[in-house]
Amino acid sequence: MQKPNTAGSDTQLLEVFFERRQRLIGLAARITGCRSQAEDIVHEAFLKMGGADTSGLIKSQASYLTRIVRNLSIDHYRRRQFEERWIVHEDDSSEMSGPQADTPEALVSDQQVLERVSDALSDLPERTRYAFEMCRIHGMKQNEIAKILGVSPSLVHAMISEALLHCRQKAL
Repeated sequence: MQKPNTAGSDTQLLEVFFERRQRLIGLAARITGCRSQAEDIVHEAFLKMGGADTSGLIKSQASYLTRIVRNLSIDHYRRRQFEERWIVHEDDSSEMSGPQADTPEALVSDQQVLERVSDALSDLPERTRYAFEMCRIHGMKQNEIAKILGVSPSLVHAMISEALLHCRQKAL
C-alpha cells in the first residue's frame, strides 16, 4: 500500500515545527532538565509525526506535536530516573573499590557508623524497627508492610520516617 501524497501536509508540519520549535524545546527542557536532550526529543517528535500517516485524523498539528514532545520528554525522564536508580556505572563502582575506600581508617569509620545505626535501630520499638527494615533493607512497599502489621500506610510512613530520623541522629 502506498502512502497518499502528503506534500502539502508535510509543508504545513514543517511550518508548525519551525514556528513552535523554541517553545517545544523549552517544554522538553523543563521536563527533562537538559536542553540538549530536549532538542533531541523535539527532533524525534518531528520525525515521528512526519513519518506517521495522520491525514484527516489530527485537528491541530501544533497540539499533536506538543503532546508528542511532552510524552517523549516524560518517557525520557522516567527512563533516566530508572537507570540512575538501578544501573551501576563502572566509574562509580571503581571509585568505591579504589584504595581510598579500602583504607583502614575508612573501614573503621564505616564499621563505627554501622554499629551506631545498629544501636539506633535496637532503641526503636519492635514494630517501627520491623517497618524500617522491611522497607529500607528488604525493599517492601509501604502498603505491603501496612497489611502485614495491620495498620494504615500513613502510619507505616510515619514509623519509617521516625526510624530514619532516629538513625541519622545517632549515626552522626
